[in-house]
Amino acid sequence: MKWLALLAAAAVVALSGAQDTDDGGELWAVLVAGSNTWFNYRHQADVCHAYQILHQHGVPDDHIIVMMVDDIAHNEENPTPGVIINRPGGPDVYKGVPKDYTGDDVTPENFLKVLSGDVEGMKGVGSGKVVRSGPNDRIFLNMVDHGAPGIFAFPYDYLNATNLTDTIIGMHRDQKFGEMVMYVESCESGSLFHNLLPKDIMVYALSASSPNQHSYACYLDTDRDTYLGDVFSIKWMEDTDRENLHHETLKKQFKLVRKEVTTSTVMHWGEIRLDRQHLSKFMGKRQASRSQQDVYLPIRGEDDPCLESAVPSPDVPVAILKSRIRRAKEVAEVDALKEELRHLRMNRVIVKVAMTRIISHVAGGAPRMASLLVASGNHTITRWPCYTASVRAFHDHCFHLAKNPYALRVLKPVISMCEHGYKAEDFTALPSSYVTRPASGHRVKERKRGEGNRRMRER
Repeated sequence: MKWLALLAAAAVVALSGAQDTDDGGELWAVLVAGSNTWFNYRHQADVCHAYQILHQHGVPDDHIIVMMVDDIAHNEENPTPGVIINRPGGPDVYKGVPKDYTGDDVTPENFLKVLSGDVEGMKGVGSGKVVRSGPNDRIFLNMVDHGAPGIFAFPYDYLNATNLTDTIIGMHRDQKFGEMVMYVESCESGSLFHNLLPKDIMVYALSASSPNQHSYACYLDTDRDTYLGDVFSIKWMEDTDRENLHHETLKKQFKLVRKEVTTSTVMHWGEIRLDRQHLSKFMGKRQASRSQQDVYLPIRGEDDPCLESAVPSPDVPVAILKSRIRRAKEVAEVDALKEELRHLRMNRVIVKVAMTRIISHVAGGAPRMASLLVASGNHTITRWPCYTASVRAFHDHCFHLAKNPYALRVLKPVISMCEHGYKAEDFTALPSSYVTRPASGHRVKERKRGEGNRRMRER
Protein backbone atom coordinates (compact mmCIF):
# COMPACT_ATOMS: atom_id res chain seq x y z
CA MET A 1 0.00 0.00 0.00
CA LYS A 2 3.02 2.27 0.46
CA TRP A 3 3.38 2.69 -3.30
CA LEU A 4 -0.25 3.87 -3.50
CA ALA A 5 0.48 6.61 -0.97
CA LEU A 6 3.55 7.67 -2.95
CA LEU A 7 1.52 7.71 -6.16
CA ALA A 8 -1.16 9.87 -4.53
CA ALA A 9 1.48 12.28 -3.24
CA ALA A 10 3.00 12.55 -6.70
CA ALA A 11 -0.43 13.33 -8.16
CA VAL A 12 -0.90 16.14 -5.66
CA VAL A 13 2.49 17.60 -6.58
CA ALA A 14 1.70 17.38 -10.30
CA LEU A 15 -1.57 19.22 -9.83
CA SER A 16 -0.14 21.88 -7.54
CA GLY A 17 1.64 23.53 -10.46
CA ALA A 18 -1.71 24.66 -11.81
CA GLN A 19 -3.21 25.82 -8.51
CA ASP A 20 -2.47 28.61 -6.05
CA THR A 21 0.63 27.95 -4.01
CA ASP A 22 2.61 30.12 -1.62
CA ASP A 23 5.96 29.72 -3.38
CA GLY A 24 7.39 32.98 -2.09
CA GLY A 25 7.68 34.37 -5.61
CA GLU A 26 7.08 37.99 -6.54
CA LEU A 27 4.61 39.49 -9.00
CA TRP A 28 5.81 41.67 -11.88
CA ALA A 29 3.64 43.51 -14.40
CA VAL A 30 4.35 45.08 -17.79
CA LEU A 31 1.64 47.32 -19.29
CA VAL A 32 2.03 48.52 -22.88
CA ALA A 33 -0.02 50.94 -24.96
CA GLY A 34 1.49 50.84 -28.43
CA SER A 35 -0.20 53.82 -30.09
CA ASN A 36 -0.19 57.60 -30.04
CA THR A 37 -2.40 60.54 -31.13
CA TRP A 38 -5.76 61.65 -29.80
CA PHE A 39 -8.13 59.31 -31.60
CA ASN A 40 -6.22 56.32 -30.20
CA TYR A 41 -7.03 57.69 -26.71
CA ARG A 42 -8.60 54.39 -25.71
CA HIS A 43 -5.37 52.38 -25.76
CA GLN A 44 -3.62 54.53 -23.16
CA ALA A 45 -6.85 54.76 -21.16
CA ASP A 46 -7.04 50.94 -21.04
CA VAL A 47 -3.45 50.66 -19.82
CA CYS A 48 -3.92 53.39 -17.21
CA HIS A 49 -6.99 51.56 -15.88
CA ALA A 50 -5.00 48.31 -15.74
CA TYR A 51 -2.38 50.12 -13.64
CA GLN A 52 -5.07 51.30 -11.19
CA ILE A 53 -6.26 47.71 -10.76
CA LEU A 54 -2.77 46.47 -9.93
CA HIS A 55 -2.05 49.44 -7.67
CA GLN A 56 -5.29 49.03 -5.70
CA HIS A 57 -4.52 45.37 -5.16
CA GLY A 58 -1.14 46.01 -3.64
CA VAL A 59 1.36 45.57 -6.47
CA PRO A 60 4.15 48.09 -5.74
CA ASP A 61 5.13 50.59 -8.42
CA ASP A 62 8.68 49.25 -8.56
CA HIS A 63 7.17 45.99 -9.86
CA ILE A 64 4.87 47.64 -12.43
CA ILE A 65 6.42 48.87 -15.68
CA VAL A 66 4.34 51.13 -17.92
CA MET A 67 5.10 51.92 -21.55
CA MET A 68 2.92 54.54 -23.25
CA VAL A 69 3.67 57.59 -25.39
CA ASP A 70 1.85 59.82 -22.85
CA ASP A 71 0.48 62.34 -25.35
CA ILE A 72 -3.16 62.13 -24.22
CA ALA A 73 -3.50 63.50 -20.70
CA HIS A 74 -2.09 66.92 -21.60
CA ASN A 75 -3.14 66.91 -25.25
CA GLU A 76 -4.59 70.19 -26.54
CA GLU A 77 -7.72 68.23 -27.46
CA ASN A 78 -8.31 67.15 -23.85
CA PRO A 79 -11.18 69.12 -22.25
CA THR A 80 -9.95 67.92 -18.83
CA PRO A 81 -6.17 68.49 -18.91
CA GLY A 82 -4.19 65.97 -16.90
CA VAL A 83 -7.13 63.55 -16.70
CA ILE A 84 -7.79 60.34 -18.65
CA ILE A 85 -11.02 58.38 -18.28
CA ASN A 86 -11.90 54.87 -19.45
CA ARG A 87 -15.69 55.21 -19.58
CA PRO A 88 -18.16 58.11 -19.89
CA GLY A 89 -18.34 59.94 -16.57
CA GLY A 90 -15.68 57.65 -15.14
CA PRO A 91 -12.87 58.49 -12.73
CA ASP A 92 -9.39 59.68 -13.61
CA VAL A 93 -7.26 56.60 -14.39
CA TYR A 94 -4.12 58.63 -15.15
CA LYS A 95 -3.34 59.75 -11.63
CA GLY A 96 -0.23 58.08 -10.24
CA VAL A 97 0.62 56.06 -13.36
CA PRO A 98 4.42 55.54 -13.57
CA LYS A 99 5.97 57.20 -16.63
CA ASP A 100 8.63 54.52 -17.13
CA TYR A 101 8.90 54.68 -20.91
CA THR A 102 7.22 57.43 -22.92
CA GLY A 103 7.53 59.13 -26.30
CA ASP A 104 10.25 57.72 -28.53
CA ASP A 105 11.18 55.11 -25.91
CA VAL A 106 8.03 53.11 -26.66
CA THR A 107 9.53 50.68 -29.17
CA PRO A 108 9.32 46.91 -29.77
CA GLU A 109 13.03 46.55 -29.05
CA ASN A 110 12.77 48.31 -25.68
CA PHE A 111 9.64 46.34 -24.80
CA LEU A 112 11.40 42.99 -25.34
CA LYS A 113 14.41 44.18 -23.34
CA VAL A 114 12.18 45.29 -20.46
CA LEU A 115 10.25 42.03 -20.48
CA SER A 116 13.33 39.83 -20.61
CA GLY A 117 15.17 41.78 -17.89
CA ASP A 118 17.94 43.31 -20.02
CA VAL A 119 19.29 45.79 -17.47
CA GLU A 120 22.31 46.79 -19.55
CA GLY A 121 20.22 47.27 -22.67
CA MET A 122 17.92 49.75 -20.90
CA LYS A 123 20.58 51.81 -19.15
CA GLY A 124 19.98 55.49 -19.81
CA VAL A 125 16.53 54.84 -21.30
CA GLY A 126 13.45 56.08 -19.44
CA SER A 127 13.32 54.86 -15.86
CA GLY A 128 15.59 51.94 -16.71
CA LYS A 129 13.16 49.58 -14.96
CA VAL A 130 13.06 46.01 -16.27
CA VAL A 131 11.46 42.80 -15.07
CA ARG A 132 13.99 41.34 -12.60
CA SER A 133 12.15 38.08 -12.14
CA GLY A 134 13.36 34.64 -11.12
CA PRO A 135 12.19 31.04 -11.39
CA ASN A 136 9.44 31.38 -8.76
CA ASP A 137 8.08 34.73 -9.91
CA ARG A 138 4.90 35.53 -11.79
CA ILE A 139 4.52 38.01 -14.67
CA PHE A 140 1.34 39.75 -15.81
CA LEU A 141 1.58 41.28 -19.28
CA ASN A 142 -1.08 43.55 -20.79
CA MET A 143 -0.61 44.77 -24.37
CA VAL A 144 -3.06 47.17 -26.07
CA ASP A 145 -2.89 48.61 -29.60
CA HIS A 146 -3.58 48.03 -33.28
CA GLY A 147 -2.67 44.69 -34.79
CA ALA A 148 -2.66 42.54 -37.90
CA PRO A 149 -1.88 38.88 -38.62
CA GLY A 150 1.30 38.12 -36.71
CA ILE A 151 1.85 41.78 -35.80
CA PHE A 152 1.41 44.02 -32.76
CA ALA A 153 1.88 47.70 -33.60
CA PHE A 154 3.97 50.29 -31.78
CA PRO A 155 3.98 54.05 -32.41
CA TYR A 156 6.92 54.03 -34.84
CA ASP A 157 7.40 50.37 -35.74
CA TYR A 158 5.79 46.99 -35.08
CA LEU A 159 6.50 43.76 -33.21
CA ASN A 160 6.52 40.40 -35.00
CA ALA A 161 4.74 37.54 -33.25
CA THR A 162 7.78 35.32 -33.71
CA ASN A 163 10.02 37.80 -31.86
CA LEU A 164 7.55 37.95 -28.99
CA THR A 165 7.33 34.16 -28.75
CA ASP A 166 11.09 33.70 -29.06
CA THR A 167 11.60 36.13 -26.16
CA ILE A 168 9.10 34.32 -23.93
CA ILE A 169 10.53 30.90 -24.75
CA GLY A 170 14.02 32.22 -24.00
CA MET A 171 12.83 33.59 -20.66
CA HIS A 172 11.37 30.20 -19.80
CA ARG A 173 14.60 28.46 -20.77
CA ASP A 174 16.57 30.88 -18.57
CA GLN A 175 14.13 30.37 -15.67
CA LYS A 176 13.08 34.01 -15.58
CA PHE A 177 9.54 33.22 -14.45
CA GLY A 178 7.47 30.53 -12.85
CA GLU A 179 4.17 31.52 -14.47
CA MET A 180 3.10 34.20 -16.92
CA VAL A 181 -0.34 35.53 -17.86
CA MET A 182 -0.85 37.68 -20.97
CA TYR A 183 -3.93 39.75 -21.92
CA VAL A 184 -3.65 41.18 -25.46
CA GLU A 185 -6.01 43.72 -27.04
CA SER A 186 -5.52 44.17 -30.80
CA CYS A 187 -7.01 43.14 -34.09
CA GLU A 188 -6.11 39.56 -35.04
CA SER A 189 -4.52 39.22 -31.59
CA GLY A 190 -5.02 35.46 -31.65
CA SER A 191 -2.44 35.26 -34.44
CA LEU A 192 0.26 36.23 -31.93
CA PHE A 193 -0.22 32.82 -30.29
CA HIS A 194 -1.73 30.43 -32.85
CA ASN A 195 0.79 27.65 -33.58
CA LEU A 196 3.43 29.74 -31.81
CA LEU A 197 2.91 29.73 -28.04
CA PRO A 198 3.92 26.37 -26.53
CA LYS A 199 1.47 24.63 -24.22
CA ASP A 200 4.07 23.50 -21.70
CA ILE A 201 6.02 26.57 -20.56
CA MET A 202 3.61 27.86 -17.89
CA VAL A 203 2.30 30.76 -20.00
CA TYR A 204 -1.45 31.44 -20.29
CA ALA A 205 -2.69 34.05 -22.76
CA LEU A 206 -6.01 35.70 -23.59
CA SER A 207 -6.55 37.41 -26.94
CA ALA A 208 -9.30 39.92 -27.66
CA SER A 209 -10.04 38.25 -30.98
CA SER A 210 -9.33 35.19 -33.09
CA PRO A 211 -6.45 35.19 -35.59
CA ASN A 212 -8.83 36.52 -38.28
CA GLN A 213 -11.00 39.06 -36.44
CA HIS A 214 -10.95 42.73 -35.57
CA SER A 215 -11.06 43.85 -31.97
CA TYR A 216 -13.60 46.55 -31.14
CA ALA A 217 -13.54 49.99 -29.57
CA CYS A 218 -16.35 51.23 -27.35
CA TYR A 219 -17.61 54.12 -25.22
CA LEU A 220 -17.72 56.96 -27.75
CA ASP A 221 -17.40 60.22 -25.81
CA THR A 222 -18.87 63.17 -27.72
CA ASP A 223 -17.25 65.70 -25.39
CA ARG A 224 -13.84 64.36 -26.36
CA ASP A 225 -14.75 63.06 -29.83
CA THR A 226 -12.92 59.80 -29.27
CA TYR A 227 -13.47 56.29 -27.96
CA LEU A 228 -12.56 55.76 -24.33
CA GLY A 229 -11.96 52.02 -24.26
CA ASP A 230 -11.84 48.71 -26.11
CA VAL A 231 -14.51 46.06 -25.59
CA PHE A 232 -12.27 43.20 -24.45
CA SER A 233 -10.22 45.44 -22.15
CA ILE A 234 -13.31 47.08 -20.68
CA LYS A 235 -14.94 43.74 -19.99
CA TRP A 236 -12.00 42.10 -18.21
CA MET A 237 -11.20 45.22 -16.20
CA GLU A 238 -14.77 45.99 -15.18
CA ASP A 239 -15.13 42.37 -14.09
CA THR A 240 -11.89 42.62 -12.12
CA ASP A 241 -13.10 45.83 -10.46
CA ARG A 242 -16.26 44.03 -9.45
CA GLU A 243 -14.90 40.76 -8.09
CA ASN A 244 -12.90 39.51 -5.13
CA LEU A 245 -9.66 38.46 -6.81
CA HIS A 246 -9.07 35.73 -4.23
CA HIS A 247 -12.31 34.04 -5.26
CA GLU A 248 -12.36 34.46 -9.04
CA THR A 249 -10.19 32.21 -11.19
CA LEU A 250 -8.68 32.99 -14.58
CA LYS A 251 -11.04 30.38 -16.02
CA LYS A 252 -14.11 32.08 -14.59
CA GLN A 253 -13.00 35.45 -15.94
CA PHE A 254 -12.27 33.99 -19.36
CA LYS A 255 -15.71 32.41 -19.58
CA LEU A 256 -17.46 35.57 -18.41
CA VAL A 257 -15.51 37.88 -20.72
CA ARG A 258 -15.91 35.53 -23.67
CA LYS A 259 -19.67 35.58 -23.10
CA GLU A 260 -19.90 39.36 -22.67
CA VAL A 261 -17.64 40.26 -25.60
CA THR A 262 -20.10 39.61 -28.41
CA THR A 263 -18.16 41.66 -30.98
CA SER A 264 -15.24 39.25 -31.38
CA THR A 265 -14.20 35.80 -30.20
CA VAL A 266 -12.09 36.00 -27.05
CA MET A 267 -9.69 33.05 -27.05
CA HIS A 268 -7.19 31.50 -24.65
CA TRP A 269 -3.83 29.98 -25.49
CA GLY A 270 -0.81 28.23 -24.03
CA GLU A 271 -0.90 26.27 -20.78
CA ILE A 272 -4.66 26.23 -20.25
CA ARG A 273 -4.45 24.44 -16.88
CA LEU A 274 -3.12 27.68 -15.40
CA ASP A 275 -6.70 28.98 -15.60
CA ARG A 276 -7.35 27.29 -12.23
CA GLN A 277 -5.27 30.02 -10.58
CA HIS A 278 -6.99 32.93 -8.89
CA LEU A 279 -6.72 36.44 -10.29
CA SER A 280 -5.00 37.55 -7.10
CA LYS A 281 -1.85 35.68 -8.12
CA PHE A 282 -1.42 37.88 -11.20
CA MET A 283 -3.17 41.14 -10.34
CA GLY A 284 -2.40 41.62 -6.65
CA LYS A 285 -3.28 39.90 -3.39
CA ARG A 286 -4.52 42.88 -1.39
CA GLN A 287 -8.29 43.17 -1.46
CA ALA A 288 -9.33 46.63 -2.63
CA SER A 289 -11.87 48.42 -0.50
CA ARG A 290 -15.45 48.50 -1.71
CA SER A 291 -15.28 52.28 -2.13
CA GLN A 292 -12.19 51.95 -4.33
CA GLN A 293 -13.81 49.32 -6.51
CA ASP A 294 -17.08 51.23 -6.85
CA VAL A 295 -15.28 54.21 -8.36
CA TYR A 296 -14.28 52.14 -11.38
CA LEU A 297 -17.56 50.31 -11.87
CA PRO A 298 -19.95 51.52 -14.60
CA ILE A 299 -23.57 52.27 -13.95
CA ARG A 300 -25.30 48.97 -14.59
CA GLY A 301 -28.62 48.56 -16.31
CA GLU A 302 -30.39 46.49 -18.92
CA ASP A 303 -28.51 48.19 -21.75
CA ASP A 304 -24.79 47.78 -22.23
CA PRO A 305 -23.35 51.19 -23.24
CA CYS A 306 -20.02 49.61 -24.17
CA LEU A 307 -21.49 47.13 -26.63
CA GLU A 308 -24.05 49.63 -27.93
CA SER A 309 -21.28 51.99 -28.96
CA ALA A 310 -18.84 49.31 -30.20
CA VAL A 311 -17.22 49.60 -33.63
CA PRO A 312 -14.40 47.61 -35.26
CA SER A 313 -11.09 49.21 -34.40
CA PRO A 314 -10.27 50.10 -38.04
CA ASP A 315 -13.59 51.98 -38.31
CA VAL A 316 -12.91 54.30 -35.37
CA PRO A 317 -11.79 57.31 -37.50
CA VAL A 318 -14.84 56.95 -39.75
CA ALA A 319 -17.24 56.58 -36.80
CA ILE A 320 -15.83 59.66 -35.07
CA LEU A 321 -16.17 61.79 -38.20
CA LYS A 322 -19.75 60.59 -38.78
CA SER A 323 -20.61 61.43 -35.18
CA ARG A 324 -19.22 64.92 -35.58
CA ILE A 325 -21.11 65.42 -38.85
CA ARG A 326 -24.38 64.47 -37.15
CA ARG A 327 -23.76 66.98 -34.36
CA ALA A 328 -22.38 69.84 -36.46
CA LYS A 329 -24.59 72.94 -36.51
CA GLU A 330 -22.96 75.09 -39.18
CA VAL A 331 -23.14 74.25 -42.89
CA ALA A 332 -19.47 75.15 -43.35
CA GLU A 333 -18.46 72.77 -40.57
CA VAL A 334 -20.55 69.95 -42.05
CA ASP A 335 -18.98 70.47 -45.46
CA ALA A 336 -15.45 70.50 -44.00
CA LEU A 337 -16.09 67.31 -42.06
CA LYS A 338 -17.58 65.57 -45.09
CA GLU A 339 -14.51 66.53 -47.10
CA GLU A 340 -12.33 65.11 -44.34
CA LEU A 341 -14.30 61.85 -44.45
CA ARG A 342 -14.04 61.72 -48.23
CA HIS A 343 -10.28 62.22 -48.01
CA LEU A 344 -9.98 59.49 -45.38
CA ARG A 345 -11.90 57.02 -47.53
CA MET A 346 -9.89 57.96 -50.61
CA ASN A 347 -6.65 57.23 -48.76
CA ARG A 348 -7.96 53.81 -47.80
CA VAL A 349 -8.75 53.04 -51.41
CA ILE A 350 -5.20 54.05 -52.34
CA VAL A 351 -3.82 51.54 -49.81
CA LYS A 352 -6.05 48.73 -51.13
CA VAL A 353 -5.20 49.48 -54.76
CA ALA A 354 -1.48 49.55 -53.97
CA MET A 355 -1.58 46.07 -52.45
CA THR A 356 -3.70 44.73 -55.32
CA ARG A 357 -1.19 46.06 -57.87
CA ILE A 358 1.73 44.55 -55.96
CA ILE A 359 0.09 41.14 -55.74
CA SER A 360 -0.78 41.29 -59.44
CA HIS A 361 2.87 41.95 -60.22
CA VAL A 362 3.93 39.04 -57.99
CA ALA A 363 1.48 36.73 -59.79
CA GLY A 364 3.30 37.57 -63.03
CA GLY A 365 0.38 38.40 -65.26
CA ALA A 366 -1.86 35.56 -64.10
CA PRO A 367 -5.11 37.42 -63.35
CA ARG A 368 -6.88 34.41 -61.86
CA MET A 369 -4.03 33.71 -59.45
CA ALA A 370 -3.77 37.39 -58.53
CA SER A 371 -7.51 37.48 -57.86
CA LEU A 372 -7.21 34.32 -55.72
CA LEU A 373 -4.37 35.77 -53.65
CA VAL A 374 -6.25 39.00 -52.97
CA ALA A 375 -9.53 37.22 -52.18
CA SER A 376 -8.08 34.52 -49.88
CA GLY A 377 -8.43 35.92 -46.40
CA ASN A 378 -8.25 33.13 -43.84
CA HIS A 379 -4.92 31.42 -44.36
CA THR A 380 -2.95 30.48 -41.27
CA ILE A 381 0.63 31.75 -41.36
CA THR A 382 3.06 28.85 -41.65
CA ARG A 383 5.78 30.35 -43.85
CA TRP A 384 6.87 32.97 -41.34
CA PRO A 385 10.20 34.00 -42.96
CA CYS A 386 8.41 34.80 -46.23
CA TYR A 387 5.63 36.69 -44.48
CA THR A 388 7.81 38.75 -42.14
CA ALA A 389 10.27 39.72 -44.90
CA SER A 390 7.45 40.72 -47.28
CA VAL A 391 5.65 42.78 -44.64
CA ARG A 392 8.90 44.54 -43.75
CA ALA A 393 9.39 45.48 -47.41
CA PHE A 394 5.82 46.83 -47.58
CA HIS A 395 6.46 48.83 -44.40
CA ASP A 396 9.81 50.20 -45.56
CA HIS A 397 8.88 51.11 -49.12
CA CYS A 398 5.11 51.53 -49.36
CA PHE A 399 3.15 52.42 -46.23
CA HIS A 400 4.63 52.91 -42.78
CA LEU A 401 2.47 50.46 -40.83
CA ALA A 402 2.76 52.31 -37.51
CA LYS A 403 1.79 55.69 -39.01
CA ASN A 404 -0.85 54.24 -41.34
CA PRO A 405 -2.74 51.62 -39.32
CA TYR A 406 -5.22 51.04 -42.13
CA ALA A 407 -2.35 49.50 -44.10
CA LEU A 408 -2.41 46.72 -41.49
CA ARG A 409 -5.77 45.74 -42.93
CA VAL A 410 -4.39 44.79 -46.36
CA LEU A 411 -1.73 42.28 -45.27
CA LYS A 412 -3.79 39.11 -45.69
CA PRO A 413 -2.92 38.81 -49.43
CA VAL A 414 0.73 38.65 -48.34
CA ILE A 415 -0.12 35.58 -46.24
CA SER A 416 -1.87 34.03 -49.25
CA MET A 417 1.12 34.78 -51.48
CA CYS A 418 3.52 33.03 -49.10
CA GLU A 419 1.22 30.07 -48.44
CA HIS A 420 0.79 29.57 -52.20
CA GLY A 421 4.52 29.10 -52.61
CA TYR A 422 5.68 32.53 -53.68
CA LYS A 423 8.82 33.86 -52.04
CA ALA A 424 9.63 37.08 -50.25
CA GLU A 425 11.96 37.88 -53.16
CA ASP A 426 8.96 37.83 -55.49
CA PHE A 427 7.34 40.48 -53.31
CA THR A 428 10.38 42.65 -52.68
CA ALA A 429 11.76 42.67 -56.26
CA LEU A 430 9.26 45.23 -57.53
CA PRO A 431 9.66 48.15 -59.93
CA SER A 432 10.31 51.47 -58.22
CA SER A 433 6.88 52.73 -59.27
CA TYR A 434 5.35 50.11 -56.98
CA VAL A 435 7.43 50.79 -53.91
CA THR A 436 7.67 54.55 -53.58
CA ARG A 437 6.60 55.62 -50.11
CA PRO A 438 3.49 57.83 -50.33
CA ALA A 439 3.87 61.50 -49.51
CA SER A 440 2.58 62.93 -46.26
CA GLY A 441 -0.52 64.00 -48.16
CA HIS A 442 -1.90 60.55 -47.45
CA ARG A 443 -2.83 61.85 -44.02
CA VAL A 444 -5.78 64.10 -43.42
CA LYS A 445 -4.75 67.64 -42.53
CA GLU A 446 -4.72 68.72 -38.93
CA ARG A 447 -7.21 71.37 -37.95
CA LYS A 448 -7.57 73.13 -34.64
CA ARG A 449 -10.39 72.31 -32.24
CA GLY A 450 -11.58 75.91 -32.12
CA GLU A 451 -12.17 75.87 -35.87
CA GLY A 452 -14.67 73.06 -35.44
CA ASN A 453 -12.35 70.37 -36.73
CA ARG A 454 -9.94 67.86 -35.22
CA ARG A 455 -7.01 65.84 -36.33
CA MET A 456 -8.24 62.73 -38.13
CA ARG A 457 -5.17 60.99 -39.40
CA GLU A 458 -4.80 57.33 -40.25
CA ARG A 459 -3.34 56.73 -36.80
